[in-house]
Amino acid sequence: MEQESFAAKAKHTMKKILRILVIIVVVIGLSVFSFYYWGVFERGEMSGRIIRISEKGVIFKTYEGKLNLGSFGAMKNTSAINETFDFSVESDELVKELEAVALTGEHVNLHFIKRYAIFPWRGDTRYFATSVERNKQVSPQ
Repeated sequence: MEQESFAAKAKHTMKKILRILVIIVVVIGLSVFSFYYWGVFERGEMSGRIIRISEKGVIFKTYEGKLNLGSFGAMKNTSAINETFDFSVESDELVKELEAVALTGEHVNLHFIKRYAIFPWRGDTRYFATSVERNKQVSPQ
């Protein structure tokens, strides 16, 4: 009888320890996921012309864009493709504004954030446009 109660107590203690370990693992997992999902690694600004805004994806539809940095020929031994900046867009309002700017060919300042990780439902890049600012001065065509 004494042996059975010892075995029952041991089993109960093991279940308790296992439950605590599972809770700890879940909390750590959620913390790491939250850090990678919402954490911002860098904030910045790029200047150039929006050359493409498109909706991409088979399962997850995301908006992707490309900014021409306007330094064509300024960097030696690089192609024009290397002089572009790829980014993703999360906001529908910003997509509309970027599409309007892309059609006019205006020179803009693109404000962006860089996240720690790529998630397929968010976009193809770690860079996300947060706002676009049209340059006030007239740019040569």
